[in-house]
Amino acid sequence: MPPPIPIAAFDIDPDGSAQAIDLSARASKRCWRWTHFDLADPHLADWLTTQVDPLIAKALLAAETRPRVDAFDEGLIVTLRGVNLNPDADPEDMVSLRLWVTPTQIITVRKRRLMALDALRQQAEKGTAPASPAAFLSALVDGLCHRIEVVSLQFEEMVDALEESSLNADQNTSKECLALRQSIIKLRRFVGPQREAVERLATDVTGILQATHSNHLREAANRTARTVEALDASRDRLMAIQEHVDAHSAMTLGRNSYVLSVMAAIFLPLGFLTGLFGVNVAGMPGTEWIWAFAALTALSTAIGIALYAVFRWRGWL
Repeated sequence: MPPPIPIAAFDIDPDGSAQAIDLSARASKRCWRWTHFDLADPHLADWLTTQVDPLIAKALLAAETRPRVDAFDEGLIVTLRGVNLNPDADPEDMVSLRLWVTPTQIITVRKRRLMALDALRQQAEKGTAPASPAAFLSALVDGLCHRIEVVSLQFEEMVDALEESSLNADQNTSKECLALRQSIIKLRRFVGPQREAVERLATDVTGILQATHSNHLREAANRTARTVEALDASRDRLMAIQEHVDAHSAMTLGRNSYVLSVMAAIFLPLGFLTGLFGVNVAGMPGTEWIWAFAALTALSTAIGIALYAVFRWRGWL
């Protein structure tokens, strides 16, 4: 069975210089190895079963994931999510990333392209890769966190714009509120568990992470927590905007219904009167009087004015 074709494969020296390698190449003792794969590669599953424990291979090949960190004797299984910054994609449609981390290697598996990981690959190609798996993990989490913060800030700015628009009585922002709220909820769904995963990663018990990297990860966890709070605040603000829009719509509908009801109350007796005099039967008064129509018109006008005056007096208009 042929080996999978990696998206990237490097042996990285402690000084950050990296050399692209073939999967069959023997690992150097002074380097650590990073191999990056596409989950859709048909040969990946067979290759992984020869490289890692079956339970670890299963975690790396999982179709559906949520952010988590699990410690094994040999290393860490880490599953993270990043915002989707691919062309024509929704940022909140987060991209999953699976990692197997040991003191000497990192295996990463992705389903879709992830910009934070691409940035690390470009660093390796330039000879400025992270010096160790711990540094790689810290840089990756920082990149994911930064991009999530950027998207969260964009959502906040969109909420600000919707708040201003909601003050304009001529604009109905219900559809925009609903769409943005759904986007925030989708992003919040994975950012919350990711905060917990990064917090657990910062307390690594396997000894892979040094104190400096643990401190960086704790700071990333704190930033992720602030992002979660910002997303919750944006969601709550959107709910308040929607309530304001709904209240304004209900008030407008009520006012229009009230005006129509008053008009109906004024014209109902007039309609009855004109309908009564419009019947074509014998004995109708005024059929022979030349001023009968004028008198009926004057009477109807007087009744309408009287009803209007009564409504104004009662405060109904």
